[in-house]
Amino acid sequence: MESPIAKIKQIKIVPIITIHQVKDVIPVIQALITGGLPVVEITFRTAAAAEAIKVASREFPDLLLGAGTVLTPGQVDDAYANGAQFMVTPGFNPRVVDHCLERNIPIIPGLNTPTQVEQALERAIDHVKFFPAEASGGLAFINAIGAPYGRVRFMATGGINSTNLKQYLSNPFIFACGGSWMVKKELIDEGRFEDITRLVKDTVKAIGEL
Repeated sequence: MESPIAKIKQIKIVPIITIHQVKDVIPVIQALITGGLPVVEITFRTAAAAEAIKVASREFPDLLLGAGTVLTPGQVDDAYANGAQFMVTPGFNPRVVDHCLERNIPIIPGLNTPTQVEQALERAIDHVKFFPAEASGGLAFINAIGAPYGRVRFMATGGINSTNLKQYLSNPFIFACGGSWMVKKELIDEGRFEDITRLVKDTVKAIGEL
């Protein structure tokens, strides 16, 4: 079976959503799928996260479903029990990373320093999250770190949007980008799901032009 990370490498984009009300998760994900992105990362930034993951897993069995902003082993267990197929962390927390590895749960740990890259490599992790990408030096950082850590590939997140997406995805050290520009809070709160679908379609079209 193809791994979640291998699937992300093919899709190239991971929409990141924060769900405040569980009722929103179905129309948001339907908007993503209709737009052409059958993948989502639901963040643990609200109390609704675990239930939102559960609903997403149940209602969309073919969805590539991840949990983001995972900060503790307990959140890993909660997310995985509710159907999340991969974990994404904002930083490199050895307790969380090792907890996932011990349980064979795919994880994309966040980092933005050479030391953290080496912590990942020490654990045989070579697909990581570069966060916050723009604030941490953007592609200049990626190009600088790419030479000494040539086998490492990054999912850039943080400051990625429609204007710089192509530039990031064209970089050989980038395997995917994550972001919320297609699923901003106000679009969800106002029920503007057609706008989400339109933004997703525009993004998918942009990827196809690479």
